[in-house]
Amino acid sequence: MRMIDWNVTARMGKPYVKKFRHERELRVFVVVDISPSLMFGTQGKLKSELAAEVAAALILAAIRSNDRVGLLLFTDRVEKFIPPRKGIRHAHRLIRELLFTRPQGSGTDLAVALDFLRRITRRRRSVIFLFSDFHADGYEASLKRLSTRHEVLALVLHDRREHSLAPLGVARFWDLETGEEIWVDLRSVREAERRQRGLESEWQRRRQLLTKLRVDHAEVTPGESPLLPLMELFRKREKRLRSGK
Repeated sequence: MRMIDWNVTARMGKPYVKKFRHERELRVFVVVDISPSLMFGTQGKLKSELAAEVAAALILAAIRSNDRVGLLLFTDRVEKFIPPRKGIRHAHRLIRELLFTRPQGSGTDLAVALDFLRRITRRRRSVIFLFSDFHADGYEASLKRLSTRHEVLALVLHDRREHSLAPLGVARFWDLETGEEIWVDLRSVREAERRQRGLESEWQRRRQLLTKLRVDHAEVTPGESPLLPLMELFRKREKRLRSGK
């Protein structure tokens, strides 16, 4: 009875009931690692290109949902920060920065980006999409502090060759961030398998850390559609929100 709109009911000659819709406006941050280690890809696309493609799609989706969207680009320093705003012109600006910002840093420091974001988001809970290959150390405490207050969704970028080695002979590896070159003898199947186990162990450690911190995450790989990992990520988020965790 309290929801009946009596004025409209009197004019129209039949009952009209007021309906209320909760306005869901989120504050979204898209945080993208643009360090040199992402300039790698063996499946027709670099990790950096995949990150830009998926991040741009998320920016447009958030703007279409009438959310405020901000952008943070980082290496071993904060390269670019644009505060959250609405509107398609703002989205186009974010995508331009995402595509054309040239990094000044030569390494990866996740803690620097996470701590910066925590300082500027003290007042209001935000949704944070974090794109990185997570080739970094010492970020666990920073990620824990940020994920305690905000909703962090991690998109882990990796190439198949980063955790799958074959006995290809003597191979040269070049660190894209330090410039260091090493030669590795992969003529032996046993040696190739040993090194592959080491790489897989490192990836497993990252997965376990994200799970421990209750950070929903998905692995996105060049050469494969990001649609299924993204769908799985949002399913995890929806399940967690329903459970109240």
